[in-house]
Amino acid sequence: MKIIVTGGAGFVGSALVRYLINETHHQVVVIDKLTYASNLESLRDVSDNERFSFIRSDICNRSAMEDIFENYQPDRVIHLAAESHVDRSISGPEDFIKNNIIGTYVLLEVSNLFWSSLPENKKNNFKLLHVSTDEVYGDLGENSQNLTSENSAYAPSSPYAASKASSDHLVWAWWRTYGLPVVITHCSNNFGPYQYPEKLIPLVILNAISGKNIPIYGNGEQVRDWLHVDDHIRAIYSILEKGKIGDSYNISSNNEVKNIDLVTTICSILDDIFPESKNKPHNNLIEFVEDRLGHDFRYALDTKKLNKEIGWKSEVGFEDRLKETVLWYVRNFKWLETIQKY
Repeated sequence: MKIIVTGGAGFVGSALVRYLINETHHQVVVIDKLTYASNLESLRDVSDNERFSFIRSDICNRSAMEDIFENYQPDRVIHLAAESHVDRSISGPEDFIKNNIIGTYVLLEVSNLFWSSLPENKKNNFKLLHVSTDEVYGDLGENSQNLTSENSAYAPSSPYAASKASSDHLVWAWWRTYGLPVVITHCSNNFGPYQYPEKLIPLVILNAISGKNIPIYGNGEQVRDWLHVDDHIRAIYSILEKGKIGDSYNISSNNEVKNIDLVTTICSILDDIFPESKNKPHNNLIEFVEDRLGHDFRYALDTKKLNKEIGWKSEVGFEDRLKETVLWYVRNFKWLETIQKY
């Protein structure tokens, strides 16, 4: 198949593209406008493959998107292009409204126009998979033991979450109104190699190595559900193949960890890696800072539907993958030199 991946030079997008090139026979067309969190170095290992194509473009540019669809004639579209950092959405929400909402609208319009023009056999094969977040469901609260299912109500807190919830609703509307074949996925917090270091795990690793303070919002008791990016992209591909049109699927490894516990674990791993470091113990670098505005306490996804209908499950334990991730950043300063300053 020919698969368009929007945002394919980002963290999750590049992992997905590497998987598609290395583990399948599909042709992959990456669309990315190369904002601060995108990096072509993350695609270096597959960039010479004859099945890989890269186009620097903005999904908000309708004429450019129409030309790409016309030229490449995709069978599948995986939509990952988005602004994704909550803090940035609080200080500057405009880019999130433009890229996450308007960008998704343009992509839906172009996809629908293209899909409607296809002959029946190709029309029946087309699918658009929209990658979203658990944050659209909002805060489960400090005392709740519940999990969020695909039927849970939306209750976004941050401008980022609201922009992703808005894009989800647009996707559903284009399915219900026009019949565009779509599927939506909602994932928990991702981690792994090639992640831009504004996000918690790489930020902790790099600050600790550099002897900088490690900021933790509030008291650090907030709970997040961590999913390794390789597990995530395997789930995406499985849903792309087996997911039911007009349906949604939660993706999680069910690794709930308090922020403070996550940070202290990373510090302990670094203590073992650098026993002679002048910064040891690295948890002495932890600094509690004023809590984020509208900070949700806990997210946690119910994945029974994914497990039962798609047959997906997480393959590697959280602690092993966390150690692998810390070691990757320690060993890949060359990649870090290629990213824009965070």
